Amino acid sequence: MSFTTPIHDFITDYLKTDTVSFHMPGHKGSQFYKRFGYHDFLNQMMDYDITEIDGADNLFQTEGIIKATQDKYAKLYNVKKSYLMINGTSGGNLAAILASVNKGKKLIMARNCHKSVYNALTLGDIQPVYAYPETNHEFKISGVITPEEIERLVIENPDAEAVILSSPNYYGICSDLEAIADIVHQHGRILIVDEAHGAHLHFSDALPFSAMQAGADLVINSTHKTLGSFTQSAALHLNSDRVDQYTLEDKLQCIESTSPSYLLMTSLDITATILENHGDQLMEDWISNLEYFYERIKGIPGLKTMGRLKGLDWTKINLSMRELGLSGAELEKILMKEYSIYMELATGDIVMGMSGIGNVKEDYEKLALALEDLSERRRNEISLGTLDITINSSSETQTESTSSETGLEAKALPKQAVMVGIPKTKRRVKLSESAGLVCASSIIPYPPGIPLVCPGERIEADAIAYVQALRAAGEKVIGITEDDEVIVG
Repeated sequence: MSFTTPIHDFITDYLKTDTVSFHMPGHKGSQFYKRFGYHDFLNQMMDYDITEIDGADNLFQTEGIIKATQDKYAKLYNVKKSYLMINGTSGGNLAAILASVNKGKKLIMARNCHKSVYNALTLGDIQPVYAYPETNHEFKISGVITPEEIERLVIENPDAEAVILSSPNYYGICSDLEAIADIVHQHGRILIVDEAHGAHLHFSDALPFSAMQAGADLVINSTHKTLGSFTQSAALHLNSDRVDQYTLEDKLQCIESTSPSYLLMTSLDITATILENHGDQLMEDWISNLEYFYERIKGIPGLKTMGRLKGLDWTKINLSMRELGLSGAELEKILMKEYSIYMELATGDIVMGMSGIGNVKEDYEKLALALEDLSERRRNEISLGTLDITINSSSETQTESTSSETGLEAKALPKQAVMVGIPKTKRRVKLSESAGLVCASSIIPYPPGIPLVCPGERIEADAIAYVQALRAAGEKVIGITEDDEVIVG
């Protein structure tokens, strides 16, 4: 009997195609490491997969080579101490929260936090207090968490011990972290920032302030998303004395694997050295390429982009061709199937491309050319009558496939959601029969990994309809079984 290698075979076939990556990871492939002379690491990767042999240090008691790499990160980000993460920002979020909030106490958290934050609530028996983001009505996605929202919640919840939010969010929208940090610290609380999507912000004055620069106490960066390390690697930064270092380290030991990957840690080491030696030039090139791209596409008929809005991490390329009758999912599919350009996320009218430190100018040229070509084709089809679409960005009568009413984040953050308490006993019911019941396990469209319904909230009819629409479109929704059931109290 012969056995196949499905994961290996899929990736091998994928690598045979001439694709352009506007999705994570940020290195965009082997050429990034080869450019800086790390051929040996790539060619001998199996040999780099070691364990804690003599001299290889220990992730949980760093005294040698791992400490040296952590010190590089602390210097790069100008923080008190940095920790290498081998299970992503998810693990960093868990450790940061558990080190900052005592069991049974409250955490003020953005309602559009990543699912790992919700997992920390369960692990720490922590009570959430939700801060709701503003809505970007033009694109129907979540916007900033305002300082006023945080101040209100801090005053109303004197027993809340910390605040956590994601900035930038998945679309690159950054909250005013300086003002939020001032408010949080004036009230003696701890500010944790999930900066998974902003590991690069610290290295360019052309982008919004990083969370470290803004004064957050704990910051977690997914260096793999936009910089050069391998997927699942990240860095956690301790940026003040408000969090006890040894408590944090104890929680890291609880969360991370006792068999840390030296492949991941080596990629973190290499990334730090590349940033030390070439970071300024890499960031300058990255910004220059983005400026070229945005200038080139700004006149394309039927294309809308967030461009360089104030407070936006514009390395995230948010595009909409709603005026030409394309939903985000349709635009993403066309770019992938017809132009071999892979984007990061589609939701509602938007498709988002995540540029990274490894993208080169040719990548931006190919994306711009594809958008120019697609715009011309769609407009020709409309003029010839072969495409029935009303080109009106404010139209209320567009087809269901182009409607923004399924915009993920707008649906994901219903302010009427009521927390009634996480159920102690659980059962499974059909999704279609769950309206009004209390959710016992998060329902999470993925990406972006933001819970639509959290444990302890009632499941509403519109949430059910939205999940059914996502699943009918082939999208992934965590928390729904193969039998189309959900877990409730």
